Amino acid sequence: MPFINVKYSGEITPDNENNIKSALGSAVSVIGKSENWLMVGFEPNCSLYFKGEKSPKIAFVDVSVYGSASKSAFEQFTGEVCRILGENLGVPADKIYVKYSPTENWGWNGGNF
Repeated sequence: MPFINVKYSGEITPDNENNIKSALGSAVSVIGKSENWLMVGFEPNCSLYFKGEKSPKIAFVDVSVYGSASKSAFEQFTGEVCRILGENLGVPADKIYVKYSPTENWGWNGGNF
């Protein structure tokens, strides 16, 4: 049950959204999760600064995960996220932060797992 929220400093077209969503759906298996439970959110046109500068190509990706994964799995997923955003939005890997928030408490459908 991951939720991946993508904050991006520029526009995201509907085609970009669909391509990124699909690519993340495939890549999420790296951390032992399935697209069947994946939720993805997009926040385009965010006012983001990195190293004191406002750039048209900066992204912050927040990955919330029910349970956890190994450090190496998260590292591999970071590589996938950077590749996906680079290919679809032209964001350089050195302008992307990826934050992981594993949790043991996750609710759905009126209850918790």
